[in-house]
Amino acid sequence: MGEPQLKRMAPEEFLAWQERQDRLYELVDGVPILPPKMMTGASQAHDRVVVNIIATLHNQLRGSPCRPTTDDLAVRIPAGNIRRPDVTIECGQAGPRDLLVREPRAVFEVLSPSTMSFDRFRKVREYQTIETLAYILLVDTEAARIDLISRVDDGSWLQSQHDGVEAVIDLTAVGASLRLTDVYEGVSFEKPSGPSLQGT
Repeated sequence: MGEPQLKRMAPEEFLAWQERQDRLYELVDGVPILPPKMMTGASQAHDRVVVNIIATLHNQLRGSPCRPTTDDLAVRIPAGNIRRPDVTIECGQAGPRDLLVREPRAVFEVLSPSTMSFDRFRKVREYQTIETLAYILLVDTEAARIDLISRVDDGSWLQSQHDGVEAVIDLTAVGASLRLTDVYEGVSFEKPSGPSLQGT
């Protein structure tokens, strides 16, 4: 299918239109857009981290009402935008032809240098408006680091940073945990080049 006309769509109109497309779009301020990773492709590190997250969550959530989903299934923002997190933990009973998750409990954005600022600010604010959501995780691909943004009892959000492959993140609201050694399995990080020590 061709690129969309830049016209505004209601969410229901967008979902019907998306079914006829051969690429996955988001709906932002009423206009269909291609997420950056759909335009340029994901890096090896991004892809490996996404697969690792899904694998570890799938094993832990098997037999529970929750399960991990890929960005093939979208998340609806109450104000009208439709986003595609890299991984979502869905705890609702979606129909086989649904394009949206029903009860997102956690969303994971695997960061790339080009989208890091956007993911950290605008998307986080949007996700925080979803009533069923308990966790937002921002997963770095430049270092073993995950920012966890958790909803607390009074409805506010608390942010914590987890660094290093020995770190473990407890996701008690879904009955799972993430070991960063599992998230970053097979991922190598480039060491920053320092000044030469040759010659004095």
